[in-house]
Amino acid sequence: MNILNRARHAAGLALALTLACALPSTASAAYPDRAVRLVVPFSAGGPTDALARVISEYMSKELGENMVVENRGGAGGRIATEFAASAPADGYTVFFATTGTMAINPALYRSMTLNPVQAFDAVGAIASSWNVLIVLPTFPAHNLQELVALARKQPGALTFGSAGNGSTNHLSGELLRLSTGIDIRHVPYKGSAGALVDLLGGRLSMMFDTIPAEVQNIQTGRVRALAQTGPERSEALPDVPTMVEAGIPGFDVTTFFGLVTPKGTPPEARERLHQALLKILSEDKVKKALAGLGAVPIPGSQQDFETLINAEIVKWGKLVKDSGASID
Repeated sequence: MNILNRARHAAGLALALTLACALPSTASAAYPDRAVRLVVPFSAGGPTDALARVISEYMSKELGENMVVENRGGAGGRIATEFAASAPADGYTVFFATTGTMAINPALYRSMTLNPVQAFDAVGAIASSWNVLIVLPTFPAHNLQELVALARKQPGALTFGSAGNGSTNHLSGELLRLSTGIDIRHVPYKGSAGALVDLLGGRLSMMFDTIPAEVQNIQTGRVRALAQTGPERSEALPDVPTMVEAGIPGFDVTTFFGLVTPKGTPPEARERLHQALLKILSEDKVKKALAGLGAVPIPGSQQDFETLINAEIVKWGKLVKDSGASID
């Protein structure tokens, strides 16, 4: 009997070892078990990149694996959008979605065949931000109403610079033109930096730019801020009125940032990313870091982000059409 029992025990042990080798362990199957790539649709060093790096730093700590930023700039974010959409839907490629990539580009690029809503699954919204209207300290208008009055006296004389056709600072200027009926001329640049150089040199009348890019210039008096485009005053510019407060009802140019993954990403991977995002957005140090970049956290469900994207597509599509902006 002892020999028979020993034989049975040995057979059972061999079977257990065989099953252990054949089946993956729970630990190795857990997501993530390697670095996650965060595709950012703009070059390193800009406001979007800065925000993405804050998120990747804290997401890495929460996930227990590195979230590595991969910048793929060009074509207003279109290149990165198409790249991320074609990546394997395994949870290891995450796209840093923006208003431009998800809502503006489909209306702006007539040749764009990719539908971002159909190409990606929502993970969650991160934050919203907005622009600020700036002029030189010597500009004759000291507030928005004076600027509008000046433009009406001099049709076509005032100019506004932007980072390029279809950028949010371009469309901010178009919305100002459409909302007030004033005749101001758009001067596009390849990035906001070139527009700012010409503004400071007196070759432009005004420009809209992101708050993070202009806070220091405003605080040091290099430029004067007339109004900001969001629904409320930014913590970074508490003394600067919104466009609505300055006298233009319904004016709201707010941009969003969020995370999406290629369509078909496993729900458990998206949920893990979503919960990690919610956790870091609740932390004071992350809120402080975002505030320093002129951004306001907008945590919510995956469905909330999908709803926001769809609403923004309608809003920006109309503005692009009304403004006549087009790339191709």
